[in-house]
Amino acid sequence: MNTPAVGVGYRREMAGWDLAALPADFHEVVPENWLRRDRAPLHAMRALGRPVWLHGVTLNLGGTAPLNAAMLREVASLMDELGATWYSDHLAASGDAHQLHDLFPLPHTHSELIRVSDRIRQAQDILGRRMAIENPTWYANIGDIPEPDFLAGVADRADCAVLLDLNNIEVNRKNHGSPPLDAFLARLSPDRIAYLHVAGHEWDERFGLHVDTHARSASEEVRAQARALSAAHGWPVLLEWDHDLPEPAGLAEELACLRSSTM
Repeated sequence: MNTPAVGVGYRREMAGWDLAALPADFHEVVPENWLRRDRAPLHAMRALGRPVWLHGVTLNLGGTAPLNAAMLREVASLMDELGATWYSDHLAASGDAHQLHDLFPLPHTHSELIRVSDRIRQAQDILGRRMAIENPTWYANIGDIPEPDFLAGVADRADCAVLLDLNNIEVNRKNHGSPPLDAFLARLSPDRIAYLHVAGHEWDERFGLHVDTHARSASEEVRAQARALSAAHGWPVLLEWDHDLPEPAGLAEELACLRSSTM
């Protein structure tokens, strides 16, 4: 059996790094940052034998404004150029009249399940391929459908894949007593899961909440979950680190901690 892949999100701070020395099997980039930019760095990653996948932040699947069809067509073209297997975005709203640079939760209701799954179907029709949706963190929400059932229901009705974020599940569990990982895995077909995200979170005294900061190491619980799931299912694991990025040696150590010890 092949060892499951462990990757890291590419950030602009890495522009001067020797990526060949970083023990990553693949990279993830925000496509919106590359639609009007020289893509030579992305092709350099591919030249190292590392796939490049796309993780969007502005599709606004949960919003009400029309989807940006022009952007989706550009994303599809970028996927073709890079041979990218996956394009994903969040099961959340990010702004209708203006891009708000944040992710806002959807009410976990039947009507929202129908509405957002229809929007995902529309996005996939424009892309000409399946996309993946990520389960987000949320700090206040309403609805009568448990979060795992809402995620699974949307994915099944839209016939899309799921980018399962283990850190987001842990943050929501700590903040709200939301269902644990086992409940998500019980509702999702393994065939739906494209790959896994892990990241770090922090307690914020100002809000009395754990906040999904992507600015520190993933918790040992999340690391252990990622190692076990990648060993059992072969799912790739992607480390997100958006702020206060460690030096290359520190990031290499973080990636080593995510590699399964059972393979």
